[in-house]
Amino acid sequence: MTSRMVGGLIASLLVCFTTALHAKALVVGFSQIGAESAWRTAETESVKSAAKERGVDLKFSDAQGKQENQIKALRSFIAQKVDAIILAPVVETGWEPVLKEVKRAKIPVVLLDRGIKVSDPTLYTTLISPDFVNEGREVARMLAEKTKGTAKIVELQGTPGSAPALDRKKGFDEGIKAFPNMQIIKSQTGNFNRAEGKQVMEAFLKSEGKNINAVYAHNDDMALGAIQAIEEAGLKPGTDIVIYSIDAVKSAFEAMIAGKLNGTVECTPMLGPKAFEAIDRVRAGEVLEKWTKQEDKNFPQEIAAAHIASRMY
Repeated sequence: MTSRMVGGLIASLLVCFTTALHAKALVVGFSQIGAESAWRTAETESVKSAAKERGVDLKFSDAQGKQENQIKALRSFIAQKVDAIILAPVVETGWEPVLKEVKRAKIPVVLLDRGIKVSDPTLYTTLISPDFVNEGREVARMLAEKTKGTAKIVELQGTPGSAPALDRKKGFDEGIKAFPNMQIIKSQTGNFNRAEGKQVMEAFLKSEGKNINAVYAHNDDMALGAIQAIEEAGLKPGTDIVIYSIDAVKSAFEAMIAGKLNGTVECTPMLGPKAFEAIDRVRAGEVLEKWTKQEDKNFPQEIAAAHIASRMY
């Protein structure tokens, strides 16, 4: 090989290296609901970590629990000409106008952990989430086993209009139909956060008193708030009043080990890698299933100590 050929080869390699070095990073917009719970914070960190590992330029927007903020964020992402959007929708409805704008801009949308109701299913690529209805059924089953099918239950619901709140209630209601002596005597939203869960539980205790012997909370944070209220009322959570919830965050395992929570159903927030895998696949031309189902597990109190070390959130 002549020196001229070697020089040409080196020049070509330098051009390839420079082109790769300056290649445009994938730009992804992420509209997150907020930080209302430990679970939500863990999901945000999962997405951010996965983006960093992949060299993705992530445009993050915290909606602070307001749909109007998410709609503004989506329009901002369109203006920024992002390559894809990850959306964790605060509620199920009201998305069609803005998602039609996103579709016209040819930006794929991956829904994270919560579904939406739209007349045109092509407005989003896939939903990555667990089966919220089944989570409610599983709590009903565990509670029925614990109480031998007899319970006066107060329910702490999630954010009104949100997919997990609607579906977790539906699944639980279906689950207790087989047990005529299991009855929900009070049900109210605690908006998926600990402070409101505590406030609502305090109100339940004042109005219902000793009638209550079970709590069903749509997430662990509200259950932990309810535990505080029960203790302040001079009762023993987990004993005087049995408590079941959903999410399986580490603090829930600590409460189970302390005997204050009777069980939780896992709903993993570690969805970041799956979101970016979906984006890569759709950008490569694949047609994805509308629901990328996430399988989860049940954790009764008795096995909490054996599994707490595995909790990443």
